[in-house]
Amino acid sequence: MSELPLTLSLVLRRASRMGGSKWVVTALREGAERRTWAQVAERALRLCGALKRLGVRPGERVATFGWNHHQHLELLLGVPQLGACVHPINVRLHPDDVVHVSREAEDAVVFVDASLTPLLAEVRARLPHVRHWVVMGEEGEVAPSFMGAPRYEELIAGEAPLEGLSEVDERTPASLCYTSGTTGRPQGVEYSHRALVLHAMGALMVDSMAVSERDVVLPLAPFFHASGWGLPYSTAFAGATLVLPGPRLDAGSVAHLIERERVTLAAAVPTVWNAFEPVLREGKHELSSLRRILCGGAPLPMRTIQRFAEHGISFLHAWGMTELAPSGTMARAREEGSPEERLAPLALQGAAVPGIELRVVDSEGRELPWDGASVGELEARGLWGASRYFKGSEGERFRAGWLRTGDVATLDAQGALRIVDRTKDLVKSGGEWISSVELENHLMAHPGVKEVAVIAVPHEHWGERPVAVVVRQPESRVSFEELVEHLRPRVARWWLPDAAHFVAELPKTATGKVDKKALRRVYARSHAT
Repeated sequence: MSELPLTLSLVLRRASRMGGSKWVVTALREGAERRTWAQVAERALRLCGALKRLGVRPGERVATFGWNHHQHLELLLGVPQLGACVHPINVRLHPDDVVHVSREAEDAVVFVDASLTPLLAEVRARLPHVRHWVVMGEEGEVAPSFMGAPRYEELIAGEAPLEGLSEVDERTPASLCYTSGTTGRPQGVEYSHRALVLHAMGALMVDSMAVSERDVVLPLAPFFHASGWGLPYSTAFAGATLVLPGPRLDAGSVAHLIERERVTLAAAVPTVWNAFEPVLREGKHELSSLRRILCGGAPLPMRTIQRFAEHGISFLHAWGMTELAPSGTMARAREEGSPEERLAPLALQGAAVPGIELRVVDSEGRELPWDGASVGELEARGLWGASRYFKGSEGERFRAGWLRTGDVATLDAQGALRIVDRTKDLVKSGGEWISSVELENHLMAHPGVKEVAVIAVPHEHWGERPVAVVVRQPESRVSFEELVEHLRPRVARWWLPDAAHFVAELPKTATGKVDKKALRRVYARSHAT
């Protein structure tokens, strides 16, 4: 049998040869920039020539600091062709964390969006290891300290597409992405060519993301978040049209983009889709093309699923991790039954996608039965799973080839995953566990609640007690007492929160998840006093 290496050259060649009639569309403030996949592939090879001229060597990291647009896509595709590794840095990281990840990666070159140069200007002096800076993106003012840096289009303008690329080993690192750092410093995960190609192939499966040549794909998940959930590579492999939103991720801008480009598959974390309710209610945008939404990163409120179902839009409810590149499981609605029966599977996170294996273990590492009731820590391994962190040992997160996810979960007889909570987010009250996720799901079902986070706060007698931090719906005046009455028939009495704090917005992590670590810092102090 053929021993053709599983490298991103496969993806680039397919995009080049079969992508003459499908588009990569970048949304601009006014209109859009459109190129065929064949043109994008040709530009990625011109970029390779420019990077060689800058002295980029195999094994070095080339960092990006930007939003989702075609130049950023060309970097994701082009840098690995040289045997180098592309490193998308999260633009929402704290400046100290930006310095940490760039120093650890020893980035040789950094490509930064013009609009984001003011953010990097604050830390540029702390990154002396960077040999070259390049400004990309067509919108935004360039910070004074970057005025002399070459622009992306200038860099590749005089280059011919690089030919005769030597085939890299499929285990060569192609991309470096960092975790969101919700429980500590961000940790780097190196994706090999092999892992990214297998993940892209897996995303084409019907029981996974089901990316098809007929799709128009809109990844709202940023490229710095596990390579935009791998969608740039899977879309290129499928030959589907790819729509890139740039920095405008508000509900109105996204709805306009879906309508204009006739998007069929969109992907984002729950906070994006929770904010879509006014768009659906007002009905000003034609969204009939949108058939599927891929959602992951946090549990999805059933209320949001039901709102979209009323408009004929189905959710693919996924669970994954940066360490899994990130695809782990997939849940989809049933095709038959009552509306409630059809949507019931989406209350869970679904079964492992082909290529990934899951198990639930007790505190001693013993596997628990798949009975839907035995609760333990979820562990995962698979064809695109990490075995260690970048420049680190296996540490406590990896055990005998399995990744300890930090999620507390059950698996039923069919392998369907139910996330009970994160180990860090469980509330241990009087020696018994309370699931913050379950409380949040019940509270989100109240019509007066827009967003909610349940956290543990110290308690002198019980050790910890649950407290809700709530964002009300516009015009809502829902009270703590009303929320308790809403919960009373749904949970055990001792699960009822001790208090509710009403806020204008919840703090978010760099990947758009609710930052419970920040909430615990604030409210642990207030309850301690």
